Amino acid sequence: MHVPSKSIPSLDGIRAVSILIVLFSHVGLGHIVPGGFGVTVFFFLSGYLITTLLVQEFHSKQSIDIGRFYFRRFLRLAPPLLIALTIAYLLVLAGQLGGGVSWQGFLAQIFYFANYYQLFWDPGQSTPDGTNVLWSLAVEEHFYLGYPFVFLALRRHLSSRQIGWVLMVLSLLILAWRYHLATQVGFESTRTYYATDTRIDSILWGCILALMVNPWAGTLNRGKAGILPWTALIIGCLMLLVSFLIRDEVFRETLRYTMQGVALMPLFYFAVRYPDTLLMRPLKWSFIKELGVYSYSIYLIHFVIVHFLQQRSALFQNWLLLFVVTLALSVMFASAVERYVDSRLRRVRARYH
Repeated sequence: MHVPSKSIPSLDGIRAVSILIVLFSHVGLGHIVPGGFGVTVFFFLSGYLITTLLVQEFHSKQSIDIGRFYFRRFLRLAPPLLIALTIAYLLVLAGQLGGGVSWQGFLAQIFYFANYYQLFWDPGQSTPDGTNVLWSLAVEEHFYLGYPFVFLALRRHLSSRQIGWVLMVLSLLILAWRYHLATQVGFESTRTYYATDTRIDSILWGCILALMVNPWAGTLNRGKAGILPWTALIIGCLMLLVSFLIRDEVFRETLRYTMQGVALMPLFYFAVRYPDTLLMRPLKWSFIKELGVYSYSIYLIHFVIVHFLQQRSALFQNWLLLFVVTLALSVMFASAVERYVDSRLRRVRARYH
């Protein structure tokens, strides 16, 4: 399957929507806005985009330069992470932020082991407040430690569509594993929410879309959306609604993630394939796209800012004020990272594509 080498205009808009969902949840609206779903969307998007790029590279070279893949990811992810952690740890040391400082916690965070560290080894107060969001980065990096090797090995013997079926079977096995854990005596929902072995299927469903029905492969000849994509979009939205409404704990820690992964497939397909429809056009608005570009750095720093502000003044118990100030400071941080760090490293990354 050939995938055009242009950028995909809708994805930055989807990133912006995802980070806003997370922000609204973390400023005090978690009982209304499902912040965890924003992370699930980030997982799905990551799987879709990375797989699209791997398919493209294999199509053009009949191979994948895995060393360059990891070097590009390091240059993209590590500098903003180190800057955000430096700020958080300095604030704790200065007595301006709650939490703690420990070498174990710091090393777990920079080496992408934060999720299992939080689950099994964190004694409490060993990392700065607000840095617990790094669990999701750990899930992604654990997945990508092996995925390029697996993809390359399978692609040499199977078509993209056949690999998609393999990943679908793996996703169902992960669902069965979650169900096994969730029905054990003494089960804690954090086990299935944070752990790589129970959450990577949210990434896999994005990979499956890229492998089996990649909407970007046909965008050069795109037209108006017909009945089928509209119907699939409506079904996907209804599935998401059901996944939010059912509050049974076993469902929420098992089938919910699978339903959301499947439901995101038609939503992403529609957004990528038909970005000029009235429904999807806002994803291409300039300020929305810019927010999407900043979303990674915003994600790294926003919860630290939330904790810092709430610990400094009772005024920030008001969710609206907290949201506005957190968003403004997070965007300022992300803009600085983009201007002084990432814009320079982007040129380096471009030489390794």
